[in-house]
Amino acid sequence: MNRAVAIYQSSIGKKYLMAITGLIGVGFVIGHMIGNLQIFQGPEKLDHYAVALRKLGPLLYLARIILLTSVIAHVILAYQLSKMSWDARGYAYKKWKPVGSDYASRTMRWTGPILLLFIIYHLLDFTFGYASPAGYVHGHVYDNVVRSFQNPLITGFYVISMLCLGLHMYHGIWSMFQSLGLNDDKWTGQLRGVSVVITAIIVIGNIVMPVAVLAGFVR
Repeated sequence: MNRAVAIYQSSIGKKYLMAITGLIGVGFVIGHMIGNLQIFQGPEKLDHYAVALRKLGPLLYLARIILLTSVIAHVILAYQLSKMSWDARGYAYKKWKPVGSDYASRTMRWTGPILLLFIIYHLLDFTFGYASPAGYVHGHVYDNVVRSFQNPLITGFYVISMLCLGLHMYHGIWSMFQSLGLNDDKWTGQLRGVSVVITAIIVIGNIVMPVAVLAGFVR
């Protein structure tokens, strides 16, 4: 037990847990995207998919608990690691110039909170219906989604959030490879390529749906 606590309290242990919780998040985002893309197959297909999920019963609630726990842990670990970094430095930079970092890594502290706000709004709109702009009908997933994305402000917020997700996920996936010890000098290019491909698929897959609704391709 003491060893486990010591590992958790170390920056390496926290980064390892960040990688695991992040991996759970990536898996969910991919599965969620695949399910949502069924909107292009019509209302019956998407609504049937939603019904099938609800029929999972206890398994669905278990998945939700695991995902919620992972998100909360990810946020806490991110704060703790940032605080450890600030405390170790002991002073603020008078003049800061980025060295050895890219734009995605430098914006993690901003894209993270934006995504957290997006998740809250997303649940209030599509899961609970409290933020639905044109009336929420339980079980009518297709109609609820279309009504929301016909609003340019909602679609714009969704697209911006997905771009933030792309930046966050690209750096997160790359950092995950490093935290899990999978990075190697001869594989650096390939691993970065994998990070780019996964991120691009997720961002494009998530953006194409609201844009298609707003443009009138999905009615």
